[in-house]
Amino acid sequence: MRQKKTKRNIPPDPVYNNVTVAKFINQVMRRGKKTIARKIVYQTFDIIKEKTQKDSLEIFDLALRNAAPFLEVKPRRIGGATYQVPREVRGERRLTLAMRWIIQASKSKKGRPMSEKLAEELIAASNNTGAAVKKKTNMHRMAEANRAFAHFAW
Repeated sequence: MRQKKTKRNIPPDPVYNNVTVAKFINQVMRRGKKTIARKIVYQTFDIIKEKTQKDSLEIFDLALRNAAPFLEVKPRRIGGATYQVPREVRGERRLTLAMRWIIQASKSKKGRPMSEKLAEELIAASNNTGAAVKKKTNMHRMAEANRAFAHFAW
């Protein structure tokens, strides 16, 4: 039998004392360079504060809420055919997917520093626009289109 995955306890980040920000920093981090990831995220928050004149943490939380999906589709093989079965997304995975999509959307843009691209994407997501929110909408559309296969959910 498979072993249960142990839940890691992530300490809050030093500046904002927020666990979600710490997780976001970990997602931005590449090749274990946490100081660089921190610098990028904190610069991003400064840019957001400058551009919107609002609290950057509020914009960040709103962006994550707007980009987080409620439904996703999982492939399920039944009798030789593979169906896309819509499933509800649990809380932890919703947050992770939202972070991942925002970071991917920022990385796909070219020609500017990462902190600027990330700030732009977070502001866009907080306004319910941008690539991450578009991805969430597409996923919901897929789930809605495959609602007929919901009874295959396990």
